[in-house]
Amino acid sequence: MLEKTTRVNYLFDFYQELLTPKQRNYMEMYYLEDYSLGEISELFEVSRQAVYDNIRRTEKMLESYEQKLKLYDKFQQRVNILAQLNEVTANDSNMQKFINQLKELD
Repeated sequence: MLEKTTRVNYLFDFYQELLTPKQRNYMEMYYLEDYSLGEISELFEVSRQAVYDNIRRTEKMLESYEQKLKLYDKFQQRVNILAQLNEVTANDSNMQKFINQLKELD
């Protein structure tokens, strides 16, 4: 479950601008602020089922965006490559400086 939550949080970070305000609110509250479905439904005065359905649809949309654009996949690849570079160049302070600059771009 934690792995799914982490993935959804990353996907949300990358693709949130493609969502409606309502979708963003539900996802932020549920995944980032740890609200329950019941709490969200009370705040928006809708049924718990409506909140659940919206969140599930939004998750599918995020996965669909990722299948097409691959932003999260490319991010993970960059992180892995930077980690490998970091190990290989541990004793080279100039390279470490460049690696740190690359890390700050993400």
